[in-house]
Amino acid sequence: MRLTVSTQDNSPGLLVLAVDDEAPGLSEITFQLEQSPQVRRVLTAFDAAEALRVLRGDYDPEVMQRQSLGYPPVDAVFADINMPGLSGMDLAKVLNAFRAPPVLVFVTGVEHQEAINAFDLGALDFVTKPFAPGRIEKAVGRVVDRLGRVPAEEAAPEQQDDEVIPVELGGTIKLVPRASVRYVEAQGDYARLHTADGGSHLVRIPLAQLEERWANAGFVRIHRSYLVSLPLVSELRMTAGGYAVVIGSGDAAKELPVSRRHTRELKDRIVRPPRNGWGQG
Repeated sequence: MRLTVSTQDNSPGLLVLAVDDEAPGLSEITFQLEQSPQVRRVLTAFDAAEALRVLRGDYDPEVMQRQSLGYPPVDAVFADINMPGLSGMDLAKVLNAFRAPPVLVFVTGVEHQEAINAFDLGALDFVTKPFAPGRIEKAVGRVVDRLGRVPAEEAAPEQQDDEVIPVELGGTIKLVPRASVRYVEAQGDYARLHTADGGSHLVRIPLAQLEERWANAGFVRIHRSYLVSLPLVSELRMTAGGYAVVIGSGDAAKELPVSRRHTRELKDRIVRPPRNGWGQG
């Protein structure tokens, strides 16, 4: 991922992500965005999978901080449609599942018919290549107008939508809904998602980051190595080695250890669940 900072770096303005799998196209859209006095920073990604890693906060503290405050990870995404693997249209579907999605602008050279599909997915604008003079700035202006009408503080909904986690498997990308995750296991700087269908998926996200991101969705830390979906906990039991939780029942039941430092908080959460939902303290 190449990070570009515009000359307006210290002034108010938009944080924008540009996505294009072709280097000349990515360079051109980045250059055009950098010329706008309304754009403060431009992040770049060479495909949709890389874009999702950027939006997840893997590379940039500002992106991570914005998400922790409930704001969109970036103000806008300018993305090509025709990309290998996860297409721009697929990326749009994932963005729509974000708690606070960024504004989406498609930048592409495809036929006009694709514009109809783009707007169906909530795109604000559709810019064709080669860019007409001033066309990117016009799209930036529309982004500013959209954000001005709906401030970020108001755009973030009270209830968090289900997040979709992109998982790379041998050159393909599988989209795993957070709602399908039963528990998460730490594996170094990575985390393994264990899902309701019995599968597991390794993602490049530290367990501590998922703990913070998923707190409002009912996930709680029970051990340095485990994060569990509290609504799926069926038992809290005493074992020879201390407390343990059971997730699910029957053949699908899974027992996980609870560390001493997390036992008291877990008991309180189970016995006296928060009035406004699992994640509200």
